[in-house]
Amino acid sequence: MSTTNYLKLLFILQTLFSLSYLTTSQQPSITPITTTSVLDIDGHELQIGLKYTILPINQNGSSSGGGGLSLAAKNRPCPFYVTQENVESSNGLPTRFMPIDNYYKQQQVINLSTDLNIVFFTATICVQSTAWKVGGADEITGRRYVMTGRPGIETISNWFRIERYGNGSSYKIVFCSKVVCGNVGVFNENGKRWLGLNDEPLVVRFKKVLN
Repeated sequence: MSTTNYLKLLFILQTLFSLSYLTTSQQPSITPITTTSVLDIDGHELQIGLKYTILPINQNGSSSGGGGLSLAAKNRPCPFYVTQENVESSNGLPTRFMPIDNYYKQQQVINLSTDLNIVFFTATICVQSTAWKVGGADEITGRRYVMTGRPGIETISNWFRIERYGNGSSYKIVFCSKVVCGNVGVFNENGKRWLGLNDEPLVVRFKKVLN
C-alpha cells in the first residue's frame, strides 16, 4: 500500500471513529428513578425530627373506619398504650421518627427498612418516654401490645421499621427484633382499638403536621 493510500485510509478510520463517539455521547442517559425514602400523603420525603400523624387506611386507599393513633391507659394508669382513635375524623397525636443508627441520622430523611424509634410528640401524666415499644405477652390475652417506654440503641423493644405495603403509596409498620420482624396491627377489644403484633398489618399513610 502506497503512503498516499495509507494516509487516506487512516483519515477515513479517524472520521468514522469521531462520528461514532459523537453519536454515542449524544444518547440520553436513561436511569430508572427509584427511591427508598418514605413519602407523606403529599409525595414529600419524611424528614427526621419533623412531626407527622399516622393515618390508617384500607387497601383501596380509603379510611380504615377509624381515626389516627393516640395514647390510652389500659390495665393501670401507667404506662400508656398506643391506640387507634374510634372517631374517623380524628388525626390522632403527632409523632416523630428517629433512626437508631448514626449513619441514617445524617441523611435527614426516613428510608424504608431503617431501624427507628417512633415517638409521640405529647406530654402525659406518666413520667416516662412516649416512644413506642413492644411489651411482653399479656397475662390475660397472650397478645403483645405496643406501649410506651424508654428508647435507645440497647433497647430493641423500641425498634420499628416502615415498609411499603403493596405497589402504591401505602405503608405498614413492623417491629423488628434481632431475629424476626412482625407486623403492627390492631386488636379490637371492648370498643377499643389497641396496636400490637398481628399477622394482619395496619396499613397507613403519613401526614405532615404544619404547626
